[in-house]
Amino acid sequence: MKDVYEYAIIRVVPRVERGELINAGVLLYCQPRGYLCARVELDEARLRALDDNVDLEGVRHALGAYQRSCGSDSGPLTREPLGSRFRWLTAPRSTIVQTGPVHAGLTEDPETELEHLVTRLVRSP
Repeated sequence: MKDVYEYAIIRVVPRVERGELINAGVLLYCQPRGYLCARVELDEARLRALDDNVDLEGVRHALGAYQRSCGSDSGPLTREPLGSRFRWLTAPRSTIVQTGPVHAGLTEDPETELEHLVTRLVRSP
């Protein structure tokens, strides 16, 4: 049986005023399966093509926060239910690392779906 899932692309906008971005990960939430996971793959060369002065360490740290927020590590967000975490993580922001709009789909396996989305939306062809 397929369950509804929601996902958002995690993107890096090194110069917010220009609006140029690269996709750097996917955040996927499947409430019926109790699943929330962020998969991140930063293509540093593509990011540097947009802004050679980008703070890569800061970007890596911000991307890691998405992954940490999905896990069971200690921290204020990890005490929240998965749905609340997903909503908080996908709230609109005007920062360098942000998520795009939330989309939905159906899946039998959220982990496989997440890998498919990363391959299709994040990795360079």
